[in-house]
Amino acid sequence: MPPKPILCPTCKKAVDPTSGDFPFCSDRCRLLDLGKWASGDYRIASPILDPELLEEVEQAQLDAERRREGREKS
Repeated sequence: MPPKPILCPTCKKAVDPTSGDFPFCSDRCRLLDLGKWASGDYRIASPILDPELLEEVEQAQLDAERRREGREKS
């Protein structure tokens, strides 16, 4: 059975494992992926176990939503 092709995580084209851009098919796809990390499109989530910290995070999210809503009304 032939090995399964490895696909570029950005455009889903087959990737040569010996390529210098591996695991991406091109430098363009590598830069697009980097841009998503830099802009915050990708996140690594972890559970918040400290109840005080959880309250702070929830309050910060509520405050950010209120600020956004205030800007939209202006």
